[in-house]
Amino acid sequence: MTISPKEPKDLALAPVAAAIDANLKHLRDKTPAAIDYELTLQLNTPLAAGDVTERAARVLRVALRNVDMHHWSAEITDDCSSLRLSGGSVSLDLGLGASVLSYIVDGVPAQSAAVTAQG
Repeated sequence: MTISPKEPKDLALAPVAAAIDANLKHLRDKTPAAIDYELTLQLNTPLAAGDVTERAARVLRVALRNVDMHHWSAEITDDCSSLRLSGGSVSLDLGLGASVLSYIVDGVPAQSAAVTAQG
């Protein structure tokens, strides 16, 4: 079944999703400690509170970095497994991947954080 665009901004969904997916691609194959390090580098700021909400917000910021959203909205889903694009006649969930999910939900194990900090 083909879904036809119902609003002009529906035509921009594919390029928006592709750009976000390209940003997430660089995180998906990393360990949670490496994800934390990459987010700190890209955002130029370390974790403050270190809770699930903050980690999800940091992943979202990097996922949307340099992406022209064309009036689409993005959020991390409640189960932290996907990034949801909404605002047109449809919504689309992009999978974050197991490692990014683990980073958001569990954070970085203390031992991994110490190893990453040392080099």
